[in-house]
Amino acid sequence: MTVNRPSPAPLDRSHTARGEAAAYGVHFQGRLHGALAHRLGVDILRGVYKPGEVLPNEIDSSSTLDISRSAYREAIRILAAKGMVESRPKAGTRVTARRRWNVLDPEVLGWMFETEPSEDFIKGLFELRLITEPAAAELAALRRTEDHLRIMDKALDLMQSETLATEAGRKADLDFHDALMHATHNEALASLSHSIGAAVAWSTRFKQRHQALTRDPVPDHRRVFDAIKRQDAGAARWCMESLIRMALEDTQRSMQTQYLEPRG
Repeated sequence: MTVNRPSPAPLDRSHTARGEAAAYGVHFQGRLHGALAHRLGVDILRGVYKPGEVLPNEIDSSSTLDISRSAYREAIRILAAKGMVESRPKAGTRVTARRRWNVLDPEVLGWMFETEPSEDFIKGLFELRLITEPAAAELAALRRTEDHLRIMDKALDLMQSETLATEAGRKADLDFHDALMHATHNEALASLSHSIGAAVAWSTRFKQRHQALTRDPVPDHRRVFDAIKRQDAGAARWCMESLIRMALEDTQRSMQTQYLEPRG
């Protein structure tokens, strides 16, 4: 059955979204085709195109969106690499089942936070952090170098002076978590740094979308750093777990505030 949808407006070629996303460690994979992949990805996450549905073909889409067919095909390749669509000869491009989507891809995480993610999804990200980051902090306490400590200390100073309400402060937060993951000297754990960093960045931005943070999280980070610096592995694990649990509480409080706000 054909689903009739309103024709979309010409694709916005603005670099605003890409510039803002880059501040959170997300890098779009091209120019026009990257912007189109972003647009289609967000539409899929919003349910405009549901799993099992076929996307508009490249001829119709390239005409409607005022883009070349090659740009459309490249956008579809980007989405396919993220597990969100699959293309078959004569069958078109179909949206895959949600369980196949690479939701830890930093770009997909960014798209997810444009769609008002569910509380279950938010909790799932924090559960992932609770599984990985306390263990990473414990290893970092045992294996860190002076260079790791220098990067983390500088990041904390910037977080304190710039605050997490600014791009500079949130970028410093990413630097802190990235240095911690690499201080484990565990290649497998370090490979999660971009995904963990994107989860940290987008959830931080998400909980400030309606009002400023009511609690300063920098002292929580400083306690993790101090434990790592003095090579107290047990304290580093405990402090990181505490940091993540309090961040989850802040995020849930933000979501509750949103739902309680009167609607005009």
